[in-house]
Amino acid sequence: MTQTSEIILSGSGGQGLILAGQILAEAVIRDGKNAVQTQSYGPEARGGASKAEVIISNDDIDYPKVTKPDIVLAMSQEALNRYAGELGPNGTLIVDSTYVQAPDQSGIRMVSAPYSRIAKESLGKEMVANVVALGALAAITGVVSLESLKQALLSRIPPGTEALNKKALELGWKSAHQAAA
Repeated sequence: MTQTSEIILSGSGGQGLILAGQILAEAVIRDGKNAVQTQSYGPEARGGASKAEVIISNDDIDYPKVTKPDIVLAMSQEALNRYAGELGPNGTLIVDSTYVQAPDQSGIRMVSAPYSRIAKESLGKEMVANVVALGALAAITGVVSLESLKQALLSRIPPGTEALNKKALELGWKSAHQAAA
């Protein structure tokens, strides 16, 4: 039986969600599954809308665009407003509550945590909020292993930022498990 997950990582330009999508897709491939990743920016570029799409499957992927997401990560209010309504039945909505006010929605699973605040307060760098959120997404959904995610992360980040990014990933992973406990 084919298992496919369609994921949208969304927020404002400059939040690093395109990179997060690339890391996620690479990690999935390291786990032995198929993945395709696409991206788009709003006309405003930095500060405007930004979206990465990742499709994961244990079979061939025939179409490279998300048609009905199973998982949406919203790191800005605009992203939530734009993409949360596209979630399929029983979808998972993951929200950065630092910047996003999300109303309860029936028929979906919603997980809300202050990923940007966690990055800023725990690591002193809000710029790694994307990695914190990516770690949480992986823990919440189980679409990829933590080990593959770490390897993919280390292959795509600038030299000298390895320790910071590994801590950010682990903080996100732990925040998801603490929220579930």
